[in-house]
Amino acid sequence: VQLQASGGGLVQAGGSLRLSCAASGRTFSSYAVGWFRQAPGKEREFVAAVSWSGGSTYYADSVRGRFTISRDNAKNTVYLQMNSLKPEDTAVYYCAADQESLWEYNYWGQGTKVTVSS
Repeated sequence: VQLQASGGGLVQAGGSLRLSCAASGRTFSSYAVGWFRQAPGKEREFVAAVSWSGGSTYYADSVRGRFTISRDNAKNTVYLQMNSLKPEDTAVYYCAADQESLWEYNYWGQGTKVTVSS
């Protein structure tokens, strides 16, 4: 599967953005999908994940209640709705997919940059 992340940009603190992760292939529903981010000078960190059917979602403590992950298997797309953005959310965001695991991913998309100004 090939992944294409989009939707990043510059937003003021308190604002919102929606990231999209579009996947190629006809078996997208067989992949769990996660979002990760990497801020300058920091290690990549987990943000959110959604199960194969979309029935289960998981979040990092730092984004729970502000971010929502969802998927539309008919459109081969996973979304990350980000509300109440903070300057510390500034990072390059990556989506990843895997057929067997929610926590270890074999397929990665290119990143999309999110910048939150104070």
